[in-house]
Amino acid sequence: MYTQNDKLSDPWPAGPDYVYTSRTDIDEEVTPVRASDRAYRTLLEEIQSGTLAPGAVLAEVEQATRLGVSRTPLREALGRLAADGLVAQASPRVTVVTAIDADDIRALFDVRRALEESAARLAAVRGDAALFADLADEFLRLDPVVDADGYYALIARFDAALDAAVANDYLTAALRTVRTHLVRVRRLARDNPDRLAASAGEHRLIAAAIGARDADLAAHATHIHLHNALTSILESLEAHR
Repeated sequence: MYTQNDKLSDPWPAGPDYVYTSRTDIDEEVTPVRASDRAYRTLLEEIQSGTLAPGAVLAEVEQATRLGVSRTPLREALGRLAADGLVAQASPRVTVVTAIDADDIRALFDVRRALEESAARLAAVRGDAALFADLADEFLRLDPVVDADGYYALIARFDAALDAAVANDYLTAALRTVRTHLVRVRRLARDNPDRLAASAGEHRLIAAAIGARDADLAAHATHIHLHNALTSILESLEAHR
């Protein structure tokens, strides 16, 4: 167990951000419990950004060294990524980033459609009408072709407002899982300025419908947006091939 006498030889900084684990034998290192969280967040960002492309090999020793963690927190991080469906085990000590194919994208959008149309309906009833009206104005003013990063940041704020309005932990947890994969898929739309412009208009209509408390229009606008998004992404995927 970590004690006051261990401070001078402790290789990790003490403080509120770290919780030390107990030691069961002399060879086990003292590790902050958040090491696995740091490894998970780094790998997640690299997978979503495309830095770690589909099929990339994540060798255990190499990744542990690169991320500055021991194998135990790395394995925990990889286990979480596997549960997310972002990596798969190729051998006992080798993990690979999962591929994105057309069937996976269609399946993702099947789930996304059911969740987001329901969320739009609920938000139109429960949400802050003025907040969504303001978001609709922001979608109108922002040019996603000029500022794609700003556009995706605005979408993130819209998603957060939607989650808060829905106030359903089960629904928002399911949406978070879908969005984890959606970040990878959305990269395919960044090369299509016409689609970005159309998507901004579609988001504006959804936000405006929620702001007007028109649940049917909000759900219908969401359905149209997802149909157009899926069509564009599949066309981009085929073009990249």
